[in-house]
Amino acid sequence: MTNQLPRVTIYTDGACLGNPGPGGYGVVLLSGPNRKELSAGYRLTTNNRMELMAAIAGLEALTQPCRVALISDSQYLVNAMDKGWAARWKANRWMRTKTEKAINPDLWQRLLALCARHDVTFAWVRGHNGTKENERCDQLAVAAAQGKGLPEDGGYRA
Repeated sequence: MTNQLPRVTIYTDGACLGNPGPGGYGVVLLSGPNRKELSAGYRLTTNNRMELMAAIAGLEALTQPCRVALISDSQYLVNAMDKGWAARWKANRWMRTKTEKAINPDLWQRLLALCARHDVTFAWVRGHNGTKENERCDQLAVAAAQGKGLPEDGGYRA
């Protein structure tokens, strides 16, 4: 059945001007001849939150279940999904260890739910290394972080 699903490649990146600071994300979705770019910024957030928001925004843009190759320069994102860390944190009531809480559980919850809807594989690409679509995502993310009148990242806790 997964071979019948539409194939989509999603490139993502997050940026933060200071960490924490104003942040943004950029997304490029590719499917056949179709291309879509997404971005948004927030007044105060972290780089890791923006990396997660980019993946979430890309997956939320899909209108039907798809077979997705999600490409990110965030090892935090890719490793947490590929190595099952995020699923384990959820199973342990958002605890990384017996005494350490998982960071960004609001976003991991959303991402895990989206990955249950789609057939997603995660791949890491080195950032700022000339990968065309990753570079475009970075441009979108930085521009979004520099925007005026940015909204609050409701899930960010200082």
